[in-house]
Amino acid sequence: MNTQITMDHLAKLKLDGMLKAYQAVLSLPVQNQPSINQFMARLAEAEIQDKAAKKTALYLRQSKLRYDAILEQVHCNPQRNLTQEKLMMIADCTFIDRAENLLITGSTGGGKSHLACAIGRQACTLGYRTLYFGINRFLEEISLTKLDGTYIKLLNKIEKAHLIIIDDFGLHPFDGTTRRALLQILEDRYGIKSTIIVSQLPIEKWYEYIGESTISDAIMDRLAGNAHRFDLKGESLRKKK
Repeated sequence: MNTQITMDHLAKLKLDGMLKAYQAVLSLPVQNQPSINQFMARLAEAEIQDKAAKKTALYLRQSKLRYDAILEQVHCNPQRNLTQEKLMMIADCTFIDRAENLLITGSTGGGKSHLACAIGRQACTLGYRTLYFGINRFLEEISLTKLDGTYIKLLNKIEKAHLIIIDDFGLHPFDGTTRRALLQILEDRYGIKSTIIVSQLPIEKWYEYIGESTISDAIMDRLAGNAHRFDLKGESLRKKK
């Protein structure tokens, strides 16, 4: 049997996990190589793990998360109004399966974006498509795609994401176009997909920020009706650093 031909075939089929596992087995002394059943099981498991790792890497690249944060780095204590138990409630990302939203508020430097990005990274790792937007970029994309005719393409891209994160909500004013676009996006996602909103503004001030009471009521109904709330407290973590 020509092992090089086998490796070439695996490479041609893009079975990279199997190829690496096959090469690892061939490097072992003959007496230490696994039985045929163990060998096949190892190849299959290696391929599954390789495909999962590539999928995670792809989702992380596409997500454009602002911070490379992980949940293990999130600091929990009563002073921050964030307990380990509450964090663990959403760590498995089943809130995405239930199409629930997360509303994260707190003062500047309180770790809101870091927490949102850690949740986003966890979602990517668990196989959920995730997209991150700063509010400026989010509203600019809406305005630009309205002008160049690619608005529907943007809506389809957002709709395909299991989770979207909108950061710095409250730092850029809405106009009539972007206000209606946000409502349309949330309407498409309501009861199907999840959204994380990150803001310095307390939730009760979001109505005023969004403006136009009828649309504001509709947006808030779709955001807050089935949401977990994280109101982070304490002084700026940047100042501590």
